[in-house]
Order: sequence, then C-alpha cells, then structure tokens
Amino acid sequence: MEMKNHGFDFYSISSNSKEEGKIEKGHDQENDASGHSNSSSSSSVDPKSLSKLIIPPLGASDSYNYQNVCKGRIISPMSSRYRCWETVMVILVAYSAWICPFEIAFLGGETGTPLFLTDNIVDMFFAVDIVLTFFVAYIDPTTQLPVCDSTKIATRYLSTWFLMDVASTIPFDTISFLITGDRRICLSYSALGLLRFWRLRRVKRFFTRIEKDIRFSYFWIRCARLLFVTLLLVHCAACAAYMLADRYPNQGNTWIGSTIPDFKQTSLWVRYIASLYWSITTMTTVGYGDIHAENTIEMAFISCYMLFNLGLTAYIIGNMTNLVVEGTRRTMEFRNSIEAASSFVSRNRLPVRLKEQIVAYMCLRFKAESLNQQQLIEQLPKTICKSIQQHLFFPTVENVYLFKGVSRETLLLLVSNMKAEYIPPREDVIIRNEAPDDVYIIVSGEVEMIDSEMERENLVRIFKCEDMFGEVGALCSQPQSFTYRTKTLSQLLRLKTSLLIEAMRTRQEDNTTIIKNFLQYHKNLKDIRLGEAFLEGGEVEDDSNMSINLLTVSGTGNANFLDELLKAGLDPDVGDSQGRTPLHIAASRGHEQCVVVLLKHACSLHLKDSTF
Repeated sequence: MEMKNHGFDFYSISSNSKEEGKIEKGHDQENDASGHSNSSSSSSVDPKSLSKLIIPPLGASDSYNYQNVCKGRIISPMSSRYRCWETVMVILVAYSAWICPFEIAFLGGETGTPLFLTDNIVDMFFAVDIVLTFFVAYIDPTTQLPVCDSTKIATRYLSTWFLMDVASTIPFDTISFLITGDRRICLSYSALGLLRFWRLRRVKRFFTRIEKDIRFSYFWIRCARLLFVTLLLVHCAACAAYMLADRYPNQGNTWIGSTIPDFKQTSLWVRYIASLYWSITTMTTVGYGDIHAENTIEMAFISCYMLFNLGLTAYIIGNMTNLVVEGTRRTMEFRNSIEAASSFVSRNRLPVRLKEQIVAYMCLRFKAESLNQQQLIEQLPKTICKSIQQHLFFPTVENVYLFKGVSRETLLLLVSNMKAEYIPPREDVIIRNEAPDDVYIIVSGEVEMIDSEMERENLVRIFKCEDMFGEVGALCSQPQSFTYRTKTLSQLLRLKTSLLIEAMRTRQEDNTTIIKNFLQYHKNLKDIRLGEAFLEGGEVEDDSNMSINLLTVSGTGNANFLDELLKAGLDPDVGDSQGRTPLHIAASRGHEQCVVVLLKHACSLHLKDSTF
C-alpha cells in the first residue's frame, strides 16, 4: 500500500536557530545571485489588508499604481478610515431599524423625548454621509478598477441611490412638529419615517464584507447575521401587532386587550415583552392559544405574517443546516469510509494485519486532510513551494550521510524535488524485491529494516531521524533486498531515483562526493545479504576502495554505477586474491555493458597518457 497523504508539515518545524540563520543567509545569497533583491517587511502584503487590494487588468504597466489612484478630495473606498466610518454607520443603521418601529408603536411618535433628540443626531450623521458619498470613489463593475473622477462619481450617485438616501434622512417627525405644533406625530408622518429601513442595505454589505475577512470566524459571522435578521423581524412584527391593537377603536377586542384589559395603563416594558412573546410564538408556529387574533384586522395581519414566516423559516433553517452539515461532513465521510473498508475486508476475508493497515491509513489521511496542506500547496506558485520545502526540510537533508560535503546548489535542487509523506505505524514503505524507484529520508519517526526471507521476519536495523534507506538498491540498480516498515507514525521525504541520478550528474564534484560517502558508509555492507551477494565473485582485499568497489559492482552487472565509480577515481586495475580484475569478473559473468564501460575507460586513460 502506497502513501497515503502528500503534504508539508507547517506545524513541525524543528530546526535550531543556527540552522535557520544559515538557511536565511543562503536565501539571501540566492536572491543576490539571481539579481533579485529581498523585499523589505514594509513592502510585504499584510494579510489583514488583502480585501483592500485592487487587481489591475492583464498587461497593465507596473508604473500605474492602482492602489493609490485616489488623490485630493477623493476618498478611496478601501481606505481604513472610510471603512471605520462605514462600521459606525452600520451601528447607527441598526439603532434606527430598532427604534423607528418602537417609537411609532409604543411611543406614538411623541417628540421632545431623549429618543427624539437622538434620532435627529443620527439623521445628521446620515446627512453627512450623503455629502461624503459625492467624494468616495467607486469600483467600476466592468473593469473592476476605482473611478476617481468627481463628475462620474456625482453622476452615478445622483442616478442611483441619492433620492432614497435623502428621503430616508429627512426628519419627518421634526417637520410635523414644526408645522402642527403637536408633540404626537400623525400616522402619515410616522409612515414616512419607515423609509429609514432603506438604510438596512448597509448592514447587508457589511456582513458580506466581513464574511470574507479571515480575521473573523465565518461560522460566527453567519450566526450573527441570521440572529440579526430574526430579531429585527420579530421586533418589527411585535411593534406592528401592538400598533394595530393600540389604534383599534374597541381595545378590549384586541389580542392584547383580551389578555390585559387595561394594557395602556401597564408599564411600557410589560407591553413590549407581551408583544415579543406573541411575535415569537407566531413565527415559530407554536401557538399556545393564550394570545390570538380578536378582530378582522388582526386576522389579516397575522395571516400575512405567517405566510411571510414560511420564507423566513426556510431561510434560517437552510442557513443553519448548511453550517451544521459543513462542520460534520468530513466526519461523516470518514465514518462511512471506515465502515466500507471493514465491509470490504470481511467480504474478501483479508488478514487482520491488512485490515489494520487500511484503517490506519484512513485515519491518518483524515487527520492530515484537516490541515488542508495539499490543497494549499497546489494553490501556491512553484517558487513559493520550493521556498517552503527548503525552509522545512533543508536542515534534515544536509545532515544525511549521503549528502555530506555536497554543494548547497545540489542540495537545494534535491530538496525542491522531494515529496513529504505521512505514513502510519506498521506500514510497508519498501517491499523486498521491489523495484528501486525511490529513496527515503526520515524526518520524524522510526523505520525498521526487516529480512523477510522464507516468510520469517528478522529485524536487521532501526532507522531514525535523518537516516536514509532505499539508496543501496537505487544506486546499484537492483531490486530491494529488504522490507522497510514504519515502527511509529513517520514523516518521510521521498525522492525519485532518476532525479537523484540526474542531480548527481549536474556537478562532477558532487557526484564524486556522493559516491565516496556511499562507499564509506557501506564499507561494512558484507555484514548483510547485499554485501554477500556482491562478494560472490571472490574475497575482496581491505584496501582503500573498501568492500564495495569495482570488483563487486562489476560482478552485479550495474554498468551505470560502475561508470560513476570510475569517474570518481577508483582504480580499475585492482585485483582480488585470485588476481582477477573487474574486467575479468564482468567478462566471466557475461555482463557485456560492464565490459564496454571498462574498456571505454581504459581507452580514455590510454589516450590521455599518450597525449602527455
């Protein structure tokens, strides 16, 4: 079973400060070498201001600054100050939406009260906002660019929302008082005051904007939006129902009069709570029966209210269901996949160990997907992905034995081609006799090297952090001789063998260094089966070429590795105890490609000597 879940661990960076400083210095050198200077912190994009960015059209010149095109008296709609002003106006809109029906229904629109003075102050703020709108740039819907021409701004505003904004800002209650001198406003003027509900469009725009702001929780913003809509409609319905009862000629024949005969003499708080109680029980279709319509007007109003509640209830339930389902969707998918896997194992009578591997793999994938690592990596540019890999994995790769002394350029090339994998415990990473397609580096966890010959498993070695496995079969181009199995949850870096060979050939110095590191590290390879297989051709002397030398490699028939060893400077004339050279061993075993490589190398040396 192959891995499992690809991705990079953004939460397990375990390099010390010295290594981090080394990497940062290397990146600076890289940028200098490529001709690009590092951006200062002041020029970096603040995540909090991403919603303020304006994307220029394709092919636009860099000399045109689309973020600061508004100059003089023109205000950018993306500026922080204007957005603070918009937030204040949203709070005033919420106040107006609540107090306007309350004053009409419960206070009779009486002037001279503290609320009356507050309303006039709020209207002044909206009047200032109307004037301010003539100086606020707008985003053209076609080009998606800011329009800062004052004439176009004024023309657009006058032809769209200006009249409604003015109508919703006119203080009709004050005008009525100045004309009639009566402190109680007539119903017609009160109805005109309901134009203030036009301002609610600001609240919709406000919630739409902050839903996209990553600083706030989307779930709680949606809940707040639904709560605001629900409470506002409940409040307005309560005020409308009370106003109908208050202005009905026979007040005893009303929904509140049948319950509280002298309701006009009771406190304002009791009347308001009773109205809210009626509105909530009606909206939720509970209907206890203690409060009900008593006249035709109330019946008609309640019928319309209940019909309207059908759409409101569907809106609320739909949104809440969407939030709940989205939060539990992945969990349900995980449980269903586990149940399907268990059914598959039982139906096909698979062994218990395979069942454990399948379940462990699914559990690990579920946890890793919660980090959204692979989805994030796929959305990023290639250069950013490489920078992430270098920052996370370079300290580990440079400490691997095979890459000791290798140039930084080659290491960066290798790291950028590596893939990170999470593998659960007791999972086979490499199976015996498997093709040597990949090599692995352990970032965290432990991996067991197991001899699985004759269906018996013997533990040979345990690899830990910064160890490497699979490179013997890869470099020697022969099937893997052992099974490598994770002992614990492990994070591995996987590198294709072809990419490793290609990187080795990029620089001859690094190629020689890697081969020498390989030979030095495996000079005791005869202690395991692979070494014994190499030494079938005869006993090798303990010389400077170590146990794996040209004799053993020529006996395996690996012409590519043999060529790399010759390029690294190993002696092609070394002989074993019986006097056989690598050329003799390759010819006796029928390895024609090895014979060609040895003869070609000998000819090149002969020509070089003849030249000198």
